[in-house]
Amino acid sequence: MATTGTAPAPRTAVPPQPRSPAPHTSAPGATLIGSVQRAMRLLETVAAHEHGAPAKQLARETGLALPTAYHLLRTLVHEGYLRRDRGLFFLGDAAERLSSSGAQQKRRSTVTDTLARWRDAVGVPVYYAVYRDGEIGLIGVADTPASPAVEEWADFRETAHAHALGQCLLAQLDDAARRDHLDRYPVRPVTPYTVRDAASLLRRLERARETDVVIERQEYALGTVCAAVPLRVGAAAASVAVSLPVHQADRLLPTIQRLQAEMRCLLGSLALSISI
Repeated sequence: MATTGTAPAPRTAVPPQPRSPAPHTSAPGATLIGSVQRAMRLLETVAAHEHGAPAKQLARETGLALPTAYHLLRTLVHEGYLRRDRGLFFLGDAAERLSSSGAQQKRRSTVTDTLARWRDAVGVPVYYAVYRDGEIGLIGVADTPASPAVEEWADFRETAHAHALGQCLLAQLDDAARRDHLDRYPVRPVTPYTVRDAASLLRRLERARETDVVIERQEYALGTVCAAVPLRVGAAAASVAVSLPVHQADRLLPTIQRLQAEMRCLLGSLALSISI
């Protein structure tokens, strides 16, 4: 039968829904925050002026509009990254802390990488310690699961007389500093093999100054032998040591001699950050 009026439109499939546009990896600038970039440029420019610089000069050198530069400079001063003195801007305490922290991290990374290289070269745990402000500081240790480091079971600072690193550090001190340390941390037995009294220890330290090598057998940890040598980088007393199981004691002297050879190869590029 015939019908009148307009025929209904034919039905079609639901069109595909729009998808979120894929990120444009070719335009990274779209994700950057312009104000942060401008603030960083200002910080870099201020850092280039040891004697400070006024806002107008900083705006000109960074290519910023003067009102924008003023706003960012005030913000950076408020946050401590800059300081203002008589119209000139200088790096502030917060920026100095960032710089100091970054340099310290770099030094620590250098120490870690160097110790790992020495460990791989000699095949045993390697230790690095310094003597600073009257105290022994163990800065770094490089070992492996197959050849673990000696566990610090007795306070390392208080038992310098009992381990090779400590004896090597004490041997580098002058007589007054050495006796001051032993007054604060008297010689005491740590194992049955520990040196018995201060007089015996001082005689041993004098021999160590002559030979540049300290050998210690089970004085700090039973079942372990250690050897240490001084590390002469800068003015501070520093030492590097190795450890072995007591049944491998015959390897100790050749191992520390090999480490000394490795140290001579790297000292030019090392500067082992004794200031850490």
